[in-house]
Parts: sequence; structure tokens; C-alpha cells
Amino acid sequence: RELFSHQKRVILTRADPKLVRSLKRKFPTLHYFPKARLVLIGRRMRRSGGVVGVITGGSSDLPIAEEAAVTCEIMGRGVKRFYDVGVAGIHRLTGIIEEIANCQALVVVAGMEGALPSIIAGIVDVPVIGIPTSLGYGAHLGGIAPLLTMLNSCAPGLAVVNIDNGFGGGYIAALIAR
Repeated sequence: RELFSHQKRVILTRADPKLVRSLKRKFPTLHYFPKARLVLIGRRMRRSGGVVGVITGGSSDLPIAEEAAVTCEIMGRGVKRFYDVGVAGIHRLTGIIEEIANCQALVVVAGMEGALPSIIAGIVDVPVIGIPTSLGYGAHLGGIAPLLTMLNSCAPGLAVVNIDNGFGGGYIAALIAR
């Protein structure tokens, strides 16, 4: 309660349902976003600024992508979601290039080899925040493999946050789109 008394809004990440039930008794206006595993105590910021595109390589990247998307929405940004357009089916990306190029910032979440953020950053002139995930298939070493791929990218306009850091990636994207 003390933290909330000094802030207009508090965002809690990685919230499990047991914690949410406990907090709901103390904060009746609490908003829970189960796909994102986020809790908001307080109000979202008024809608302002630009639009953030949130893109995933595969469906296993969804929890991290939703954490980023909901963070942007809480911060008052519009969000367009483009899920499951990874390099294994790169043809799915061609149909959305124009739409993602019109966003003010992009969050690209990918596991496996982590190539999708580099590909997108090489195609569009929009800031890209890459988020490597520890989820998914293959020998991605708990997210280390996609992290190293993203960090070693030569595509301009790509910045990378730590493994599974949907909140951090979303927060940065929301600031850029301000």
C-alpha cells in the first residue's frame, strides 16, 4: 500500500493467480492481464503518441510478447500485434511489412536462433527492440543462443534487451513511440 500511495500506477510483472487473488482484496481496482502475467494497480495512461508493433517468431513467444504489448498499452500507446511470423515461415512476414513500417517502434520477440529481429531491422527504418526468449524449441540454451544472435546483428536500428524481458522491451518501445 505504501508504494501505491506515492505512485499513480504500479505495474507488477510475472504475477501468478495466487498473488493476484491476494492483492485483489487490498486493491479492488487492480487489473490483471493473465496472458501478459501483469498486474496494474491504478489507471492506464491516456492514449497518446504513436503505435508500437509487437511481433513474434512463433506461438511460444506469446507470453513475453503480451508482456511487452500490455506494457505499451498501460503507457498509453497503441499496439498492433503480429504473431507467429518467424523465419520458418518467412513468407508470412511479406504481407505485413508495410503495416509494421508505419509503426513508430517495433518489439520483436524470438527464440530458437533469434534471427527475426535482424531480418526486420534490415527491412524497415523503424527502431526495433529485440527480445530473446528462453521458451520454444531446439537447443537455444535457455535463450542464450537468440540473445547472442541479436547482439551480433549488423542490422542498423536494432537494440536488444535481456532474455524474456517483455516489460523492458515494451517500456523502451513506448518511450520511443511517445
